[in-house]
Amino acid sequence: MTLNRIERVPSGVQGLDAILHGGFARGGIHILQGTPGVGKTTLANQISYHHAVGGGRVLYVTLLSETHARMLLNLGTMSFFEPDRLFNQISYISGFGALQSEGLQGLITLLRRDIVAHQATVLVLDGLVAAQDSAASDTEFKTFIQELQTQSALQDCTTFLLTTAKGRRVPPEYTMVDGILELGETQRGSRIERALWVRKHRGSDFMPGRHTYRITDAGLVIYPRIEVAYHEMTHADQAWPDKISTGVEGLDAMLLGGLPEATITGIVGPSGVGKTSLGVHFIGQSRPTEPGLIFGFYETPPRLLQKAASLGVDLKSAVDAGTVEVLWQPCGENVQDALAHRLLRAVERRHVRRVLLDGLGGFLEASLEPERIGRFFAVLTNELKARGVSLLYTMETRDIFGSSVEMPVTGISSLVENLIALRYVEHDSRARRLLAILKLRDSGFDPGIRQFVIQDRRGIVVQDEFTGLQRLLSGSAERSGSPTAREGT
Repeated sequence: MTLNRIERVPSGVQGLDAILHGGFARGGIHILQGTPGVGKTTLANQISYHHAVGGGRVLYVTLLSETHARMLLNLGTMSFFEPDRLFNQISYISGFGALQSEGLQGLITLLRRDIVAHQATVLVLDGLVAAQDSAASDTEFKTFIQELQTQSALQDCTTFLLTTAKGRRVPPEYTMVDGILELGETQRGSRIERALWVRKHRGSDFMPGRHTYRITDAGLVIYPRIEVAYHEMTHADQAWPDKISTGVEGLDAMLLGGLPEATITGIVGPSGVGKTSLGVHFIGQSRPTEPGLIFGFYETPPRLLQKAASLGVDLKSAVDAGTVEVLWQPCGENVQDALAHRLLRAVERRHVRRVLLDGLGGFLEASLEPERIGRFFAVLTNELKARGVSLLYTMETRDIFGSSVEMPVTGISSLVENLIALRYVEHDSRARRLLAILKLRDSGFDPGIRQFVIQDRRGIVVQDEFTGLQRLLSGSAERSGSPTAREGT
């Protein structure tokens, strides 16, 4: 049996067509619903102008909404707005007069006439709640929707109805339309994040759940939820047998040749211990056939390049040559999924093979749903590994000195294949840095605890093992056989 395929009308909105698996059903009726200010009118106009660019014709009908002059003034700030398409391809008319004088039958007569007159292939009815309020009963309103549905199918005109949610009961039109998109806001503390949900998409699969979006100068930009968008990896996974250098000779020796290729490595430690410095050495090994990317939150590109130079790593030349790219995200109200999509686009654009994610905390601070982070990080890193990316991320631990290495995020350590801890230890009234490999995927390694120093123009230098000392990971070293050490045994 041959399955029928529903022809699609693409929205042209970044992220939305991926969520809808191609766009809106052609000739169908779709509701765009949400409270005032969430961007329904912007979204409808964005769809309209994209449709016009493709050669379509749009009839935009308003009821009780802002005036056309005010709407066009606001649209003039958006990059998708093209005034040359007005009247020829996009026509704005008011249907409120017909609704007020002749009721729903007068409105449907106007729509039927003007769809034909303008040869419209997309119809937008902005202010459906006014039509609903004028109906004497649910049956009358459902009859209006049915007649509009019939007219849309006859004229092969895709229709969008903009409305505000009213109450908790299911409105009668919900059972009749082909698609329902809900736009809303989620608030946690002082933060508000806009999100979109697909409530109905008849005859088609779609990406379920909450998808964040922003309203920008380009209109709505929607970020499909990572756990759904990359539930299935876009590249076939494979085994990578080689090892790659960390850029630190002594650490490579401890790793018996380097890190396994296309794996995830966590560098954990307190503030200032050298996590970013180690990451800079790692990215410094990038080359044209193995491009690198620094995706950071806390150090601006000029400061990062200056740090690299002080370590003897010439990142500036690598950046100038296009071998390395530095993407900096200022700390603030970032969107978790937006960050992940930006990272994946940067990897795809340059076929990146080495990534330094400098500050996993930047993703944690961007999340309104901390319970997501385990699933989110698992899907994101699986996608990166399938693309052959070797990812090294830094994560700050709470205590500068302490008796244990605590992961700031529950469950993250189980997703990381390689784990390296950097610690401070107090010895002879001096704070010393130490390094230990806690985990390495499918490979042996040197389990010794070694001191390291950061030298000007040489960077990280790993030294010999501590000898004659114990309780190093406690943060306060003791000589073997000391009274305190004996009491603890």
